[in-house]
Amino acid sequence: MDARHLRIGQGMDVHAFAPNRKLILGGVDIPHTQGLLGHSDADVLAHAIADALLGGVRGGDIGKLFPDTDPAYKDADSLKLLAAVAQFVREAGFEILDVDSVIAAQAPKLSPYRDQMRANLAGAMGIAVENVGVKATTTEHLGFEGREEGISATAVALLCRCS
Repeated sequence: MDARHLRIGQGMDVHAFAPNRKLILGGVDIPHTQGLLGHSDADVLAHAIADALLGGVRGGDIGKLFPDTDPAYKDADSLKLLAAVAQFVREAGFEILDVDSVIAAQAPKLSPYRDQMRANLAGAMGIAVENVGVKATTTEHLGFEGREEGISATAVALLCRCS
């Protein structure tokens, strides 16, 4: 494989906590006292991965494709948005080779949900689960995540124009 056919994309997303919302991460409904505030279901992990994929094809960001001013995306399932981004990537002539991500959250504990997140994300992107990494970290009580004001996620994606 010629390295000139490889692309790397990076994504990041942040959402504040809000009462009376579900906490959805990687398509998993995680029991918690608060959810994340957003126009869609506010799945910060799916959004960061979508932005990483879009970055790899130089396609802008998730807000360009799914603006928060459009009522069609109110409470949208972010895994469906991620699937649409993956299709956009394929239509641009790229294959998704690998995705890795990190969620920064002081609480709740996310490790029990990691495998289901990976499976959900892989399914949405149409790739093998072994090509999806999900890690979680606290910020040792530092920053807005540490103060439990919200959650952030970062992601990288490796794409190939293989054909």
